[in-house]
Amino acid sequence: MNKFNGYRCSICNTEYLPGQVTYTCPKDGGNLDVVLDYDDIKKKFHPEDVTSRTEASLWKYLPLLPVNEPAGNSTPLHATGWTPVFALPRLAEKLHLKHLWLKDESRNPTASFKDRASAIVVTRAREIKSEVVVTASTGNAGAALAGMAAAVGQKAVIFAPKSAPQAKVAQLLIFGAKVILVDGTYDDAFDLTVKASQEFGWYCRNTGYNPFTVEGKKTAAFEIWEWWVEAHQEWHKKDNALDEHSPLTIFVSVGDGNIISGIHKGFKDLLALGWISHLPRIIGVQAEGSAAITNAFYAGTETITPVSATTIADSISVDLPRDGVRAVRAATQTNGTYLTVEDEDIIKAIAELGTMGIFAEPAGATAYAGLVKAAATGVVGSDDPILVMNTGSGLKDVRAALQAVQPAPVIEPTLNGLKKIL
Repeated sequence: MNKFNGYRCSICNTEYLPGQVTYTCPKDGGNLDVVLDYDDIKKKFHPEDVTSRTEASLWKYLPLLPVNEPAGNSTPLHATGWTPVFALPRLAEKLHLKHLWLKDESRNPTASFKDRASAIVVTRAREIKSEVVVTASTGNAGAALAGMAAAVGQKAVIFAPKSAPQAKVAQLLIFGAKVILVDGTYDDAFDLTVKASQEFGWYCRNTGYNPFTVEGKKTAAFEIWEWWVEAHQEWHKKDNALDEHSPLTIFVSVGDGNIISGIHKGFKDLLALGWISHLPRIIGVQAEGSAAITNAFYAGTETITPVSATTIADSISVDLPRDGVRAVRAATQTNGTYLTVEDEDIIKAIAELGTMGIFAEPAGATAYAGLVKAAATGVVGSDDPILVMNTGSGLKDVRAALQAVQPAPVIEPTLNGLKKIL
């Protein structure tokens, strides 16, 4: 039995029943939104029915997901989500902010935000009895798919550009996926994946193509919502230091646009259910060398013009963002904005987050680099409560991380040798 009503095209608003389409709108190629039965959910559940659930994973929000929970309870598939939120007091002071937190998605099973999407897509693949799931990836989405697929014995094929960091390629191979490196860009791998899925009948997980990827990523919004409610309750018990009506501002790094679209979709679901009264402000951050969505935002259009992407942040290096329309709306519909940062700013952000015990990969640090710029230019104020998303672990790209620090000195194994460098 379907747990959702169907799909709605994000461009032309045409609606489809669950079995009528699989990926994008046949009319205009627009991304499809999964349409939940909000009336039925409201009849069956109150917010407390969800927040009181004890699962420490995204499956806590099963009543708001379009899939059934997979069998078993002891695989990485069941450990995805429910990532921690940390306060960053020293960085807040440095930026002249009063309220700053970071949600650390590197704590997911394969160390990135992409596990959320893959957990849902793999579950969907099992429900529709797909033999093989395929995706294009610069590393994180592929690792997430490979890991989630390995957990349940699902066959997975990954196309990645040959330039993908070796640490990410190693994950793909260790998890047992069929890995094929493409002599081209991520966009080339994306196009080949779509063709392969059409040719061989494989289920395509591609970000900004498969509508269930957003359904996985939206679970981060549910967790933020629950954390935010609890945080307000704690402040109220103390000294009510934060105005109960202060809107939360969320900083998200953006490549193809699917993560920011997913977070936006999660909050829109909560708004449609009447469980929140307003949307948080969402700010997207792109690398200067991969800023197609930012360009569209400032041009006042939803038409995404491709760029020749060049950035150290490989996870958000995209020529043609496949979820650009919804990514633009994530900012325009929440009173948010877009910012760009240089690779030099991203490298610096990796080091600064490290001083708080957070090891972020370049794409993850991009969101914090955007906050630094926003604080300096008045995009956010000192009283604004701010949450930064770290979307992946620095262990994914050690080569980039080493650019953020001075190399360790080599000394002779004596006290005199030590004293020379102290």
